[in-house]
Amino acid sequence: MSISLLPRPPRRTRGRSAVALGTVVIAAGTMSLAVPVSAATPVGGDAAGSGGVRALVIGGATVPLTPVKITKPAANRYLRPRGGPVAVVAHRGASSAAPENTLVAQEVARRAGADLIETDVQPSKDGVPFVMHDRTVDRTTNGAGPVRALTSAQLRKLDAGSWFAPHYRGAKVPTLAGQLADLRTRGGRLLLEIKGPHTRAEVARIVKVIRAQRMTGRVFVQSFEVSVLRYARELAPELPLGLLRSSLDADPVGVTKNLRLTAYNPSHGALLARPRIVADLHKAGVAVMPWTADSPSLWKRLDTLGVDAIITNRPAELTGWNDARP
Repeated sequence: MSISLLPRPPRRTRGRSAVALGTVVIAAGTMSLAVPVSAATPVGGDAAGSGGVRALVIGGATVPLTPVKITKPAANRYLRPRGGPVAVVAHRGASSAAPENTLVAQEVARRAGADLIETDVQPSKDGVPFVMHDRTVDRTTNGAGPVRALTSAQLRKLDAGSWFAPHYRGAKVPTLAGQLADLRTRGGRLLLEIKGPHTRAEVARIVKVIRAQRMTGRVFVQSFEVSVLRYARELAPELPLGLLRSSLDADPVGVTKNLRLTAYNPSHGALLARPRIVADLHKAGVAVMPWTADSPSLWKRLDTLGVDAIITNRPAELTGWNDARP
């Protein structure tokens, strides 16, 4: 049996309070019982819990006291330091300079100084998570058909570079495992969008890959799908989560609290239409990462609002723009 002494709450001036004198929580196995402090005799201090109480005598029995530790919530490391530059997030890798969502785009983004590399993930027909934005492979490969209708073997054979430029011929559609292995060995952090609706089992497969690659400390998960974020929270509470939005919710702060989000990531247009929401979210400890801004004029407006990161197709240019700030 162990007990914990809760601090004495303030007395209420009106009405009756069941805890006006404080309570002792006694735990034994899977059961717990709240006992009024007035029914317990302190040993080694006072009953308020601030005078070095070591034990309590309850009904003639002396029970060791385990103090309750009050800890502050962990700080959100994705919040921008005061006076610091906005974080650079490379959208689908350095997608203005290399074929999107490929390892070469990831390498260009890394060399451009991106703080995070944003990519998309969805499963093949046989359940292997692949890095691909569109629902089909038609636009960015030499193949055709929905990603979910193609096997992992079929996806591995596709050329994902020629459509962008001839010298990228032969670039492959990476698996999530391959992308994470590249980040782990060569450096970089991932802002991973789980693309479209996913079942709990499909989210679990993504989490399994992240853990297998020992990358939970360097992956940030985001999605437009609330159900996906709930699955991710349940399956991997250690992963930070962000909600993507094309338009702002009526109460973004309430949504972030309900989903226990680390970041709220709206389109830059929606955010600029309601700029005060940045301060509201920051007050709640939530980071703001708008997408997808590619011009210096937009960077300046978003920077002035105090956003924490900007998702861009032009990470090298945004990095240079950051470096030139006063």
